Amino acid sequence: MYIGRFIVIGPDVGAYRVSSRSFPNRKAVARDDAVTIAPTEDAPETDNPYISYNCARIVGDAAVIGNGSQVDPIAEKIELGYPVRDALAETLLALDYEKDDYDTPRIAGTIGEESYIGIVRRDALLIEQVTEPALVATYEKNTPEPFAFRVESAEEAAIAAYELDFEHPVCSVGVARNGRDASDVEGDASDSDAARYVLLRNQERELSLRRTYRST
Repeated sequence: MYIGRFIVIGPDVGAYRVSSRSFPNRKAVARDDAVTIAPTEDAPETDNPYISYNCARIVGDAAVIGNGSQVDPIAEKIELGYPVRDALAETLLALDYEKDDYDTPRIAGTIGEESYIGIVRRDALLIEQVTEPALVATYEKNTPEPFAFRVESAEEAAIAAYELDFEHPVCSVGVARNGRDASDVEGDASDSDAARYVLLRNQERELSLRRTYRST
């Protein structure tokens, strides 16, 4: 089954995966407080505005992940003190679904003290609080649904998302918070504000990049 890009959000661990039939020549690149989806060096030129975007942002001890430019304003609103649910809902409502040939939905989720999953489609805006892992995708599975995602770390989340039996995987990013993977976090491993963000898989199913970030 092809479900397009998708996120899995759990209370403390989550993942984002790019799945693509039209634009498979993409990679995930980690920066200071974000992970960016970008074309590979051999990708054909395109003016498609939905190809490159930040798919993950660190905000304190929380993470925001999603399939497009909505990730940045959601993170910025949280940083300004908005309730997480409001930041997610207001941004998705304002940006709306992608205006491409398929009216592709925007999906986003947050992992933090409270975790949420959301989608804006042509016909609906849905935001749900997460207490157990849930999945939402741009196609087929475009309503948040419970999902068995038995992982304990960001690395496991990235691998598991990439290897799920959905068609055309390209790359994935795993996120974890609240001391998970504490031995890999610089500084005091007991710090509850420690968060780890791992970019793991590229199209060749190789270890692409692994970084650990510490919230400030």
